[in-house]
Parts: sequence; C-alpha cells; structure tokens
Amino acid sequence: MIDKSKSSLSEVLSQIKDGATILIGGFGTAGQPAELIDGLIELGVKGLTIVSNNAGNGDYGLAKLLKAGSVKKVICSFPRQSDSYVFDELYRAGKVELEVVPQGNLACRIQAAGMGLGAVFTPTGFGTLLAEGKETREIDGKDYVLEYPIKADFALIKAYKGDRWGNLVYRKSARNFGPIMAMAADVTIAQVSEVVELGGLDPEHIITPGIFVQHVVQVQPAQ
Repeated sequence: MIDKSKSSLSEVLSQIKDGATILIGGFGTAGQPAELIDGLIELGVKGLTIVSNNAGNGDYGLAKLLKAGSVKKVICSFPRQSDSYVFDELYRAGKVELEVVPQGNLACRIQAAGMGLGAVFTPTGFGTLLAEGKETREIDGKDYVLEYPIKADFALIKAYKGDRWGNLVYRKSARNFGPIMAMAADVTIAQVSEVVELGGLDPEHIITPGIFVQHVVQVQPAQ
C-alpha cells in the first residue's frame, strides 16, 4: 500500500544533510512552508543553497533560516524588500552568496528541470549584466540567452490538502512555485493543512500528481 503521509516533521526532514540544494516554495510569505522551515532549523544543517522567489521577510520562515546561519547561497528573483533586513545584513557582511535570476527565468529554469530539458533560450536578461559569460543566440531575428535548469536535492512546499498517494491541491495564490518545484527536486516534501482519504480530492482539481511527491506531512500552522 502506498502511503506517503508522515506524522513527524523531524523524521521526514532528517534526510536533509549539510550542503543540500533546496527549492522552497512561496511568493513572499504566501505559500511559504514555514513549519517545514522551522523543522529544518531545528536539524541544524549548514551550507545550504536555497532557491526561492524571495530572500526572506522579517524574522519569519526563510528569513529565520538565514538568521540561523544555515544558508550559504540564495538563488532568487527578489532578494530585497522593506523587511528583508536579515538577508541585507548577511549579504553586506559577506556571509551569504546571492545569484539574482529574473522571476520569469527562475520559473522557466525550474520548470525546465522538471521537464528534463537540457537548457532553454530566453530573451530576458539579454544585453545586461545577467547575461555576461553566457551563450547568446539570435533566433528569428530576436536575441536570446542560454539558461540552464535549476534542479535540487529537495523541495519544501506548502499545499492546502493532500492524500496518502501524494496528490496535492493548493489554495489560491499559495500555489505559486509549488507545482514546478515539486517536479524539479529529487525529493519533494509537502506540508498540508489536511490529509484526506483517497478519493477525497476532486481529480479535476489536483495540481500536483503524487508521482512528484515523496512525503506529505499534516501540520497545524503557527498562530
């Protein structure tokens, strides 16, 4: 019997080791798997490469992981906002590396990894510092930059509901990067508000099929 549901965050997260590359879902705090991140902090792993849209907000979630000294490098499209003081301080002190990737390119490169593509050509970034040292090509009269897929050892994502097979549905904007990140990682861990019985999810509403998910953990969001 296939049963990917787990009751223990620590049990599921214990497979993550120092130096891992991790995709973390979320658009700011929307859809950010904060409870999984808290569990990761408790593990005490170091030297992580984190791929996410943002580089943390306030002292919550991803920012908390940065503050714990767990992160070596951040790959994201939007590292700075009004409450990104944790990242700002670490970056200015030379304690964390940064690779900026335009948001569309970030999504495209993650999706390319999930689809098994070798690389993609994108017009975004051509003629800018982001294209320095990269292959370029003119296709049908338009200039493109070659970008490589972004894949990871793990993906930590947040969904609304899941079943024991790993099928997931999302809630509104919390969906964001979750579906493509689940496809681009060797191991995907999803936190959900509820694990339902098989058949409890409308098949027409399932966004992430269980084939892309290895673990589902039901958590109660922090109040």
